[in-house]
Amino acid sequence: MASLSHSSICCTFNSYSSPLHDAIASSCCLSSRLRSILCPQFVHRSLLLRIRTLTKGMIKRDSSRVMMLTMGRYSTTADVVQHDQMEGATVPPLPQNRIVVGCGSVSVDYLASVEEFPQPDEKIRSTDLKVQGGGNVGNACTAAAKLGLKPRIISKVANDVAGRLILDELDSDGVDTSHIIVSETGTSPFTYVIVDRQMNTRTCIHSPGSPPLHPHELSSTALDAALSGASIAYFDGRLFDTALIVAKEAAQRHLPILLDAERIREGMDEFLVLANYVVCSSKFPQAWTKASSLPEALLEMLFQLPQLKFVIATLGASGCVMLEKASADPTGCDVMDVNLVYDSLSKEIEGKKKPQPFVLSSRVGLLSLKHDGGTTKEIMGRMLVGTAEAIPPSEIVDTTGSGDAFIGSVLYSLCAHIPPERMLVLGAVVAGANCRALGARAGLLQRDNSRVIAFI
Repeated sequence: MASLSHSSICCTFNSYSSPLHDAIASSCCLSSRLRSILCPQFVHRSLLLRIRTLTKGMIKRDSSRVMMLTMGRYSTTADVVQHDQMEGATVPPLPQNRIVVGCGSVSVDYLASVEEFPQPDEKIRSTDLKVQGGGNVGNACTAAAKLGLKPRIISKVANDVAGRLILDELDSDGVDTSHIIVSETGTSPFTYVIVDRQMNTRTCIHSPGSPPLHPHELSSTALDAALSGASIAYFDGRLFDTALIVAKEAAQRHLPILLDAERIREGMDEFLVLANYVVCSSKFPQAWTKASSLPEALLEMLFQLPQLKFVIATLGASGCVMLEKASADPTGCDVMDVNLVYDSLSKEIEGKKKPQPFVLSSRVGLLSLKHDGGTTKEIMGRMLVGTAEAIPPSEIVDTTGSGDAFIGSVLYSLCAHIPPERMLVLGAVVAGANCRALGARAGLLQRDNSRVIAFI
């Protein structure tokens, strides 16, 4: 990799990012709608109906733009290629190592869609009802399986109707459930989800499984079998005692670790020091670091966590922001205030107003944060800001699991060595499609979907 200089900083990652200018943001509508029809007893397998509309492909590439800003020279690192669905598009080869291990929550979601959220002591009727698998790890691994990976899950269910539904659905979606412990007593985890169509929100009421998963239930032999041959381990921060044992063993084996930091949980600090990649909610970085702004909080996370290679904060309909460390020589590099970088990229994105997801990146340089006491913290790297798909309100059905769909795309991208510009767009496309169906899994895209092919 070439060393950085003040004049050549934009070319630092040429060998790494040569495909970046081919990153594509599709302009087509969702090509497949997955709807589940369940029997009244809610124990039938879902009937999946796939509807595909193929149109003639058209590719149009915007010219790359270079923007001069007060703190240095920035450029878009990925042209946005708009296209309709491409008839006869070739699905790229699968990653060489497709095995990923997820440890955390699996459950059943009881989803009720209502016209508006009920008032206290009010009785209303649902407009739609679905029973479907849920849980962060279950959802993310399902998304990854549909993209072509071979996920394994370490978790626990009971031998009840809900537990059998959880296992059957994961099995049918290509997720290895042989490492999920099944208790002959107790109850499986489940969640009531109220989907408010008026406000496009969802309210979750979760009941954890009982009895919980204890470390002694996962033998060293079983742990070895679960991690054997894996390319990455993923954790959602739940099942703390057991998950931490799995995470430490994964770190001992030099397996990359991806952590979903949705909120501060028991033992989160112990997970964070092991993590190589973190995807978090918009509120988590500032809650954990106490920083005054989101960009400052992300930089603080990279500064405090030496193992961390990148951190992504998902922002819902506003997209996401990512800070990525770089290993380049900082000699002669621009020093860039992290808040000014974020403000500049955000303003440029506002000026584009494209309906399809796209990503803008800063140049690589020393991202800096100056504290009131005069101390300065600097990290060599770059910032990327990605947009979400601008979905018309009338097309939004349910946002449940959209973050898990995004994480499933990140898992795939890491296994396939996909550059961040394409990874963030892929995540936005998959998450956006999932918002068009009720539940966390009904709208997930398969790897042969033309909207996905463009990015994998």
